[in-house]
Parts: sequence; C-alpha cells; structure tokens
Amino acid sequence: MAIGNFLWEDAPSEDKYSVCVHCGMCLESCPTYQELGLEHQSPRGRVYLIKSVAEGQMELNSLSMDPIFTCLDCRACETACPSGVKVGSLVEEARGQVFKAIPDPFVKRNVKKFFLRGVFANQKYMHSLGKMTRFYQKSGLQKLARKTGMLRILPDHLREMEAILPEIPKQPSVESIPEVTSPEGEKRARVALLTGCVMDVIFSEINEATVRVLAKNGCEIVVPREQNCCGALQIHAGDRETAKMLARKNIDTFLSLDADKVVVNAAGCGAFMKEYEELFCHDPEYREKAKQFSAKVEDVSKFLYDLGFRKPKGKVEAKITYHDACHLAHAQNIRFEPRQLLKEIPGIQLIEMPDADRCCGSAGIYNITHPEMAGRLLKRKMEDIPEEVELVSMGNPGCMMQMALGVHRHHRNEKIVHTVQILDWAYAKESETEERGE
Repeated sequence: MAIGNFLWEDAPSEDKYSVCVHCGMCLESCPTYQELGLEHQSPRGRVYLIKSVAEGQMELNSLSMDPIFTCLDCRACETACPSGVKVGSLVEEARGQVFKAIPDPFVKRNVKKFFLRGVFANQKYMHSLGKMTRFYQKSGLQKLARKTGMLRILPDHLREMEAILPEIPKQPSVESIPEVTSPEGEKRARVALLTGCVMDVIFSEINEATVRVLAKNGCEIVVPREQNCCGALQIHAGDRETAKMLARKNIDTFLSLDADKVVVNAAGCGAFMKEYEELFCHDPEYREKAKQFSAKVEDVSKFLYDLGFRKPKGKVEAKITYHDACHLAHAQNIRFEPRQLLKEIPGIQLIEMPDADRCCGSAGIYNITHPEMAGRLLKRKMEDIPEEVELVSMGNPGCMMQMALGVHRHHRNEKIVHTVQILDWAYAKESETEERGE
C-alpha cells in the first residue's frame, strides 16, 4: 500500500513510526550516533526522516534516505526504546522503497544483482564460488598474488579481508553432513538445521560441530538438501522480492519435515527467520505458514539451554570472553544462554567484555559498503577485549570474520571461535578421556 512518498508495497506503516515519542533514550545506544553525534544519524532521526517521507513532507531521494543506509540495523536502539519502536523493521522497509525508487548506477546495480540474486540466492553458485576460492588458496595462486603485490589493486579493506579469509573446506556442510543424523542415547527432540550460505561454505566445520553437539544431547538432526539462503542479506539491502522468494522456499522445505525446532547457529539468519511472519503479513497464502515456521526457529544456544543440555566433563583450559552478536542480543534477546553454556565447560574462565553488545561493525555486508565507519567500530571493539583472554566467542559468522579482521589489523593474538565449537571440544575431550579409561 502506498503511503505518502513511499509508493510500493511493504511501505513503513504509521503504526510503527508513530510510536516514537522522540525521548532520546536510543541516542547513546546507537553506534553511528556515538561516533558522529549527528541527529539524523541516530535512531530517532532516522524514524523522523521515514515519517516525513511517509507524510509527504520530504521526497524519497538519496539525500533523505542516506542515513537509512548508514544504519547498521543492529537493533541496539530497540533494546533501549521504552516505547517499543521497531526501528529495524522500519529501516528495512524504507530500504525496500529506495531499492524500487532509486536505481543504483550501472556497475553497482549489476554487482548487487550478481551477489544478491545470483551467488547468495543460489546454493549451486555459492558452492561453485567456494570451490574457486579453495582452488585459489590451494593452487599457489594466493601465494603468487600476495608475493607479487597483485592484491594492491584492491581497496585496503578488501585486501585485509582476503588476508583473514579462512581456509575453505573441501565440501560445503550441506554435502558433508548426512541428511539425517541419529541421536546419541535416548531421543529427546527432532530438529532441522539451517546450514545457511556463508556458514555452509566458509564455516562448514561450525555446522558439523553443531550437529555433533545436538546429537550428544539426544537430538535427531535433519539437514534438508532443498534449503537455501535465509534472505537476510537481501532484506538488509532492500531487495525484498528476492528475500521473499528465498523465504518461501525455506518455509515450504522446513515445515514439511515435522521437526520440533529449526535450529540456527547464525544470529543474523535466526533473527530474520523469526521475522518471516512480519515479512509475509500482507500475503494471504504464506502469512499463516510463515507464522508457524517462525515459531519453530531457535538459536542453538537457547535451544540447548532450554532442552537442558548435557554438561560436558571434558576440560578446555582457556580464558575466554564473549561478544554479543547484535542480532542475538538485541533482535532475539538471547544473552544469558550462551554464557551459561560456556560457564558449564570445565576449565573455561569467562571474563566479561565491556560493552559486549555494541556492534563490531560487520552488520551483514556493512563492513564492505561502509568500511570507514565499520573500521571505527571495530577499533572500539578490539579495545574492549580483555587483554588476558585467549579466545573470543560469539554466535554469528559475520561477527567472526569482522573480529578476525580486527585481530589481524591490530596485531593481536586472540582466536575467534563460535560458542558451539567450544562445547564440541569439551565433548570430544570427554570422549578421549573415556576411551583411555580414565
């Protein structure tokens, strides 16, 4: 429905932006406002801009909408807001209007199309990209490119990302993990696992660790081959059409499995999948199915905690700190559960990080589209890491890559890990001890 100067479907609605009372409680929670101190770069300012366009007081153009795209969509403002303003939803809907109204320049438009509607939206293309990257890493081309200085043609932030890119595994996890994995011991639940796109190809070992941990806790795990990218990257960029296409496929695929839960180990994916119901609020065919699906989605840390996870006996001697991924802490309100998992691992000494829930600057592909601001936020995050820790744990692949970049850029020694990996190590240590008869 058209609203003011928002002319396309899924326009920001009055019942969302009118809730804002401009109290300013959100200001100091917003990373961009903290850095810039500008009203229009605050949640309150962005809501006012959206309201002004919706009421026809401002035109829908790049000037009015620039602050909408400099937003990290981290949802910290939603945690702070006493009125319950859904700033993240408003920003994403406004971006959808811009995506329709203001075409990007030719090159940028086609790059977006290639990645958002091509690579990330198609599992085969994503797997092919992974294989090409692995060939680059293993064939000697990477060493040659670095030795000859060929990489200097890339912008600094992309060259740094190439330097910290993990070694790509031989197979994506959707191929290396069996379609069905039986539980160890008595069956306690039947769950389906989202393998994702980045997690599937770049961090497949985390998906594999997730399956092992779930099986240790009495879960039968189904990994459907027909699943695809959740659509979070597309919705953040304003491409709601592609996001809905991907969401429909996931809804149909996962609901057909009769699983108790759809377990997710990527905070950004889980947060968006929980919002499928809102994405399809005007779709009579998928509205109810999306509601059913969203109710099943659960982050792996909360799922294990609520299930009553089996406390490991294996010892992992390490000092660790925990970083709250924005879409876990602010979008899903999951903070306590991952910390409890870590605290129950023998040998782990958890040292809290100051401002652990402040955005690291990853924010989907924000660190690529806005490298300067992302770098400023990353520097602050690195300064907050306690000096004595060896591991930094978190629950989102984008944060993991951004934090690894920070370790590389600032010459630090911490290892960046996913929370479920540490639990997997503890179970493995336990099994080794039992095999030795100790």
